[in-house]
Amino acid sequence: MADRAMSELIYEITEEMEEERIDKCLAGLMDSLSRSFIQKLIREGSVLVNNRPVKGSYQVKAQDQVSFSLPEAVTPDILPEDIPLDILYEDKDVIVVNKPKGMVVHPAAGHYTGTLVNALLYHCGHELSGINGVLRPGIVHRIDKDTTGSVIACKNDLAHQAIARQLKEHAITRRYLAICHGVLKEDSGVIDKSIGRHPNDRKKMAADVKNGKHAVTHYQVLARYCQYTLLQCVLETGRTHQIRVHMASIGHPLLGDVVYGDRKSPYKLEGQTLHAKTLGFLHPSTGEYVEVDAPLPEYFKHLTQILLSNTSG
Repeated sequence: MADRAMSELIYEITEEMEEERIDKCLAGLMDSLSRSFIQKLIREGSVLVNNRPVKGSYQVKAQDQVSFSLPEAVTPDILPEDIPLDILYEDKDVIVVNKPKGMVVHPAAGHYTGTLVNALLYHCGHELSGINGVLRPGIVHRIDKDTTGSVIACKNDLAHQAIARQLKEHAITRRYLAICHGVLKEDSGVIDKSIGRHPNDRKKMAADVKNGKHAVTHYQVLARYCQYTLLQCVLETGRTHQIRVHMASIGHPLLGDVVYGDRKSPYKLEGQTLHAKTLGFLHPSTGEYVEVDAPLPEYFKHLTQILLSNTSG
């Protein structure tokens, strides 16, 4: 592998960060770096405060200058793969697919093959927008690995810009089906809680945290079972893990969610029971409204039948 150039990063500590331990402080500034990796850099003497190496116990002070260097990441070759796609809609501008459970949307550390992008590269060839770079060609938004359902990808930059603008303006229809723990009393409701990085676990999100972003989820009860509720959730905003975090924040985590739920599932599930059923958007070329429905996966249909029979019995 060729030598990698070093990229120097410099931060000035503000009063809000004062007295925070340096590894925690840097983890908050750099979402892409884990605390363990930052601690490794500190042990190696690669993290400088005011041009001097520091120890891991150092507590930052306002106006401290923190600097360290990182090797530039080598972009791996992302290759087309002949992976079957469940195509819900396609034309010269966009393609909407029904993503299966267990598939990652785009390549990232530990997932450079078997992703939706690998499949799209094979199906679409070079007809994918390049705005999000070589790791995310065509990708405007994503859903979690274990969430199933509708994902839109764009085949050119003009379509990408149009869909991205609709996402930013909350003009895209996104309806999900979910099963949560517990029986909700209200037939419908709105969860209006900001979402941001969890203060103690950078791999998780949390509701009502400092510096969180505005997030709103509308929900409607479709069916009540003995210990669970089937919901339709409509996203007004689109934050990371939004439905999962919001439902957990009101005491009703999604069934099968091992990250945000603290209750074991009696069913053999692979992650949360969440399905991106409906996706609606204004077509980037014609301006006409297009709405696509992703059929429920078999595991979800089977599970609702089990829950219904348990309730009836």
